[in-house]
Amino acid sequence: MRLSSMADYAVVTMSAAARHCGGARVSAGQLAEETGLPAPTVQKLVSRLTAAGLLRSSRGAGGGLKLGRPAAAISLADIVEAVEGPIALTSCLDEERNSCSLEAGCTVRPHWPVVNEVLRSALGGVSLMQMSQGHAA
Repeated sequence: MRLSSMADYAVVTMSAAARHCGGARVSAGQLAEETGLPAPTVQKLVSRLTAAGLLRSSRGAGGGLKLGRPAAAISLADIVEAVEGPIALTSCLDEERNSCSLEAGCTVRPHWPVVNEVLRSALGGVSLMQMSQGHAA
């Protein structure tokens, strides 16, 4: 399993924003410059992350972006879900996207919620504060 590029870029963007905690607000352009990501990508991510409440945006003089809550209270799961939606390894539990021909006799399907919860819990156990530090703990 791999994170999508957008989920990965969201973590990179949020980590850069977290390094500005307690300082002046930061712009999407500054985040793009600091991360090396294309400005349109960062703008799209900022929009999704703001909608999810992970970033707060204010306009005008002194405006810009700040974390929506402390970095220690934002998890990797929060960031990934803001960009990708609910964490799930398979689409068979998603009623809208399920087109599995094996569904009627599938003995594995009942176990996927447990697997998904373990994955979400693992990502939920890593905070943005940890990710924004220069080295692994």
